[in-house]
Amino acid sequence: MSWQAYVDTSLVASGNIDKAAIFNSEGSSVWASSPGFTVAPAEIKAVVASFADKDDVKKVQSEGFHIASEKFFTLKSDERSLYGKKGKEGVVVVKTQQAILVAHYPESVQPGSAATTVEQLGDYLISVGY
Repeated sequence: MSWQAYVDTSLVASGNIDKAAIFNSEGSSVWASSPGFTVAPAEIKAVVASFADKDDVKKVQSEGFHIASEKFFTLKSDERSLYGKKGKEGVVVVKTQQAILVAHYPESVQPGSAATTVEQLGDYLISVGY
């Protein structure tokens, strides 16, 4: 399956995600993206830094983060996942060995459903070496 197919079929077609992108694990290359969903280089760099941050209170937890020019408050941040919320919409970011999945969900979707969709794709990619 192509990277674009993962965005279109595994994420957006689930109905739990309305737009998504896949980057390499360093955040320096976009492998696939929904039309019009642009994550700025500085935004993905901050996401990558959050995965490496080992402080008790991570910078991303106290300051939030930006995706596609929108600020999100951090709900969860660990070495694999970053969840953010803005009003009733939000983002789920999952890091695998070689990729970073960035997915946005709309107000009409429950955060847990969106998180499950993205985490399951992350689990699958890890299981096949990505």
